Amino acid sequence: MTTTATDPVSQRDRSVLRAVHAGRCEVSGTGTVLLVVDGVGCCDQFLGWRLVRAGLIDSPGPAPAPARLTASGRAALAAA
Repeated sequence: MTTTATDPVSQRDRSVLRAVHAGRCEVSGTGTVLLVVDGVGCCDQFLGWRLVRAGLIDSPGPAPAPARLTASGRAALAAA
């Protein structure tokens, strides 16, 4: 799934994408995605899942690992 004009990337999404780009985020999970920013769980419990489902960040699997931007995620940041 990619972002479209009907599914815009929000300011919060862009902030998290910038944090992922800076290496400040970890992500874990396959069904339920847990996103941690600067060592603290993200207050928006669905944000990590939305970004993974939109194809903007990769979910490495069930164990926590550094979050990584996908090509679509890099494009979304560049467009902002």
